[in-house]
Amino acid sequence: MNTTTASLKPSEVEKKWIVIDADGAVVGRLASFIAMRLRGKHRPDYTPHVDCGDHVIVINADKVRFTGKKLADKVYYRHTGHPGGVKEITAGKQLSGRYPERVLMKAVERMLPKESPLARTQMTHLRLYTSDSHPHEAQSPEVIDFKALNSKNVRSA
Repeated sequence: MNTTTASLKPSEVEKKWIVIDADGAVVGRLASFIAMRLRGKHRPDYTPHVDCGDHVIVINADKVRFTGKKLADKVYYRHTGHPGGVKEITAGKQLSGRYPERVLMKAVERMLPKESPLARTQMTHLRLYTSDSHPHEAQSPEVIDFKALNSKNVRSA
């Protein structure tokens, strides 16, 4: 009886490219789905210490939705590096501001392992675009209909 677990090597990993349309999608549900695909936990041969996830392309990243009062109440903090340099911005202002894709990027980043080189590498496989188009047609990405997976994944305005 063989009791060893098969472990992937980085050279054996076949990465796919997937496209997700984030128009009207709930941020937390979408972020957890993306984090699972980036880590590779959807695969039967998942190996925790190997980057076996897919490349994820998200279009319409500025059209994500929050549930409840999070648009006004959720606050993102950052620090400038100077004494007293704590800055804050609400989720609503971030979505209507200059870089609305950062809302989804931060949500995904916080669902990956903390402060590890593997998580930083996996975050480089996430591409966020605020328009309907993306420059990765040459990779022939597979389109995943995230909204059809569960009725709770979509929130109408």
